[in-house]
Amino acid sequence: MGKPTNLDPKAPAGGGGPGAFSSPQPMGINPALDKWRTPQPLGVDLSPLPIADEATVHTHKKDDPDAEIEALNLSKVAKKAAYRLKRKHPEVIFTSGRRDKAEQASAMASNVVLNRKWIHQTYARSAASDSCQKWVNENPDKTTKAAVAAGLKEVLDHLSDRDLGQLSMHLSGAAFDVKPVEKDATAIKKTIRSLPGLSLFLEKEGGLIRWHAQF
Repeated sequence: MGKPTNLDPKAPAGGGGPGAFSSPQPMGINPALDKWRTPQPLGVDLSPLPIADEATVHTHKKDDPDAEIEALNLSKVAKKAAYRLKRKHPEVIFTSGRRDKAEQASAMASNVVLNRKWIHQTYARSAASDSCQKWVNENPDKTTKAAVAAGLKEVLDHLSDRDLGQLSMHLSGAAFDVKPVEKDATAIKKTIRSLPGLSLFLEKEGGLIRWHAQF
């Protein structure tokens, strides 16, 4: 009895086992295919390799959360403006956003210790600003930041929400401060002035260099 012949003229020389197939691709081009083309020990998982899902591939988008900006706890309009500013000038550093009364008192105190008339020279005249400046005038012996902050916090605690709203937009999250810089200062300030919803931009507060944007 003669040797069996390969009835399929297109089959590879030497034949192949049941289910075997060949590919014109060299080894190493397709890892999934290589698993089927090479002998595998028992127990090897021959299931297809996972395909990267588009949702699992990280791509940086312009609206990806920014930890620094999110920590500012800004109002919707101010937050949108902050993201716009950061996208155009990634080097900017935000120094202040929404403040509670203690944070507001501390921020004011850091300037008052440098200029005792800073409150009246910075804020619009209102019951809140008058009350804060009055406390400063009546307590000339309070010269440290901690002492001034404690006194101003007590004043703010006795003000109504309406009066507080007239004092600073930081209390409602509708303002942020940016660290003043010399490099690219003109371009950064130009961008700030063009931010949608901006109602006021200050380069100085009470004679001190402060970049303050409110919405």
